[in-house]
Formats: sequence, C-alpha cells, structure tokens
Amino acid sequence: MAGFDKRVSSYEEAMEGIKDGMTVIAGGFGLCGIPENLIAEIKRRGVKDLSVVSNNCGVDGFGLGLLLEDRQISKIFASYVGENAMFEQQMLNDEIDVVLTPQGTLAEKMRAGGAGIPAFYTATGYGTPIGDGKEVREFNGRHYILEEAITGDFAIVKGWKADRYGNVMYRHTAQNFNPMAATAGKITVVEVEEIVEPGELEPSQIHTPGIYVDRIIQGSFEKRIEKRTVRS
Repeated sequence: MAGFDKRVSSYEEAMEGIKDGMTVIAGGFGLCGIPENLIAEIKRRGVKDLSVVSNNCGVDGFGLGLLLEDRQISKIFASYVGENAMFEQQMLNDEIDVVLTPQGTLAEKMRAGGAGIPAFYTATGYGTPIGDGKEVREFNGRHYILEEAITGDFAIVKGWKADRYGNVMYRHTAQNFNPMAATAGKITVVEVEEIVEPGELEPSQIHTPGIYVDRIIQGSFEKRIEKRTVRS
C-alpha cells in the first residue's frame, strides 16, 4: 500500500494493528454484505475484549458468530439477536454486554460518528427502556432522547467493486450498513469482489469515496444464505 494505492495483498496485512480491547464497526445485515474474510482474520488473530458495532452477530459458526466461539467479543451494540443461538445464550448468561439499539438509531450513530457529529436527538425509544437515563428534550411538542454517535478503531466493510484508490460500490441490498460503517472507523478496511483501475467506475455510482478508505483487498466469498427455505 503506497500513496493513493490502497491495495493490500493479504488479510494479515489488511487487519494489521488490531489489538485487544479495540472497537470494531462491521457492515452487513444478517449475512448479507458482511466482511466475512476480515472477520475470519480477526478470529485467526485471537484478539480479545473487543467491542463490536453491528446490526447483528452473524450465525453460529459464520460471520461475527465466529468471534463468539472463543469469547473474543465482550460488548456489542446491535439491533437484534437474529439466528444465532450462541449469541442468545451468552446474552442470557450475562457473558457478553449487549446494548440493543433501534436499527435506524444504530445506523445514525455510525453516520453521525463519521460526520464528526458527537450526538443527536431522536424520538425513537422515548418512554421505553431504550431511553432510560438519557437526556430528553422537547421540540414542537414531541419528546426526543439524546443518542451519542459511535466511532471505532477499525471499520470492516464488504463492497462489490472498488478501484485501487479505494472508491467503493456496493451491490443492491448488500449496501445496507456498509456505507455508514466505512465512514466511522479510524482505520477502514474494505474487502471487495473486484478491483479495477481508476476511471473504470462511473463517478455517480460510487457509494463510498476513497477518502474514507485506508486499505482494500480483493477476496472470494461464500455469501452464505442465513435461512434457506425450499419446497419439499
């Protein structure tokens, strides 16, 4: 990786510098658009006491679920438990600190963090346990709670195509949380299916400008389906 060229040649290089106790923001929704190989590299490294920010925590044995197996995650900000029995069990046993966060609020926490906005008011969660202990303001007759933005030491993101300058495109619903996550990391690492030369991507189709991206790597992906239903 040199100058404007953000490419790295290995996943080991892609996640260089990650340490125990760091905060990792991960893109994806369910198993759609997750940075599966970057997660696997975190698993391989065995770093512990991570705080993770993600819509959910993968499934048993795949995605972020891999990091639950060796208790690498100590705290997670997530919107739902999903199809992960291990996540559910660790939460019920108080083995992991789970901060359940409304989905839109979680997305805005990432977006605000990336934009340098420290906090914002939202009506979502007012009058529920989500709002307990949070500052309340009234605007135009409606109550809002103050939510703090989120930033991470690392942001790990899955894209579709990118150029070597780090400009990234996402494909369809695999976009989900990835653009917000990409802005909110001190170090943002993106894995993609294809890397092209600068100028090959239509500028109007770029979702994440390269200014947000520190490292980019081309990989191959399983793209596992979270829950498959077929006719008998």
